Amino acid sequence: MNHHNRNRKLGRNSNQRRALLKSLACSLVRDEKITTTEAKAKELRKFIEKLVTKAAKNDQVAYRTIYSKIGNKTQTDKLIKKIAPKYVERNGGYTRIIKLPIRKSDASKMALIEFV
Repeated sequence: MNHHNRNRKLGRNSNQRRALLKSLACSLVRDEKITTTEAKAKELRKFIEKLVTKAAKNDQVAYRTIYSKIGNKTQTDKLIKKIAPKYVERNGGYTRIIKLPIRKSDASKMALIEFV
């Protein structure tokens, strides 16, 4: 039975999954939109929206928490100083997922994830 499975495993163990989400989050903050598979985009949405909510507080604790999750100083600074101030008045829903045509090589469902 698959009751209470809250996250997708994405075919990886926990350390690889955490590294994948870090990498995707860094790319999303850097480029502000990325193309990836639909499952990865849906997992990334949960991960990045929590970080944006913390970044909106703009204090030292938020900075350290976000840096520990992302692991990149320039992307942490950009998230806190440029991206999060846009969403201070908003109560979630900072990202948008747009479904794209399937990938030809392996027929994976693709999606574009971007900040609203």
